[in-house]
Amino acid sequence: MTADEKMRDQAIAWAIRTGDPEFDDWDGFTSWLEADPAHSVAYDQVVAAVGEAVEVLPPTPKAENDDLPVQGATRRRWISGAAAMTLALVAAFGAWQFRGGSYTVETAPGQVQLVKLEDGSQIALAGGSRIVLDRSDPRVASLEQGQALFTVIHDTSAPFRVTVGNETLVDVGTIFDVKRARNALSVAVSEGAVVLNPQSQNVQVSRGQVLSLDTASGHYRVGEIVTAEVGEWREGRLTYHDASLADVAADLTRATGLTFEVAPDSVTHRVSGSILVDPIRADPQTLGPLLGLSVRRDGEVWEIKAN
Repeated sequence: MTADEKMRDQAIAWAIRTGDPEFDDWDGFTSWLEADPAHSVAYDQVVAAVGEAVEVLPPTPKAENDDLPVQGATRRRWISGAAAMTLALVAAFGAWQFRGGSYTVETAPGQVQLVKLEDGSQIALAGGSRIVLDRSDPRVASLEQGQALFTVIHDTSAPFRVTVGNETLVDVGTIFDVKRARNALSVAVSEGAVVLNPQSQNVQVSRGQVLSLDTASGHYRVGEIVTAEVGEWREGRLTYHDASLADVAADLTRATGLTFEVAPDSVTHRVSGSILVDPIRADPQTLGPLLGLSVRRDGEVWEIKAN
């Protein structure tokens, strides 16, 4: 039995058990989900497949002498039975989505998630981010939104590749941070090196360097970065060197789960400094003195502007 088949069978077993009205092992279920991010994906796919199947089944007939509480309980048991039947079919024939192919890991703003790949590599996903991975090939990833720190087991025979829109990053080292914005891409390297678009620009970004690319024009620049700052968002710190307020607002929205926007008259303003996320999450106005900004609340939005 392959690792995917084992995970599929575990997901099916948990779906059957949690569908039982008398199920009470929620601690065990939670432990299984937290053991591997892929477990949650597998479980959700099984439950979704069963839900679609149950929806097309005919409704439960109601006996004339059934009162409402008993009928409700009967309905619940019937749905559980139908779900178990569908899950048995899934187990017997196999679900195609567990045999390989792509799967998506997505984080909510304010959430950080660690994804462990089969080859030993790891991806730390920042809040408000989405990445597509491939069960049949753990050496490829596609960052669709947000930011991720890659800690890669280096293999010269099978380079790790990250696609970001139309751009391709090929790992020739071990640790690098990738951030995707609307028309921009940044890559910061703390160990080893990364090559941007080997078939075109073929730009190498080495340890202690950061590349900033305008994805609309193709223009890029390579600068220096303190290696300790690469991926420091995992520990709740954000450091800026002549960064635009738009970048700051996007980072804070991902990191805190709050919504930050830039006042129209401050879009071109740039700042430098280092901030801790937790105090700003607790009181966004503490950002003002740290970066020399004005911060005000407008409904659910925190607007930042230059003083």
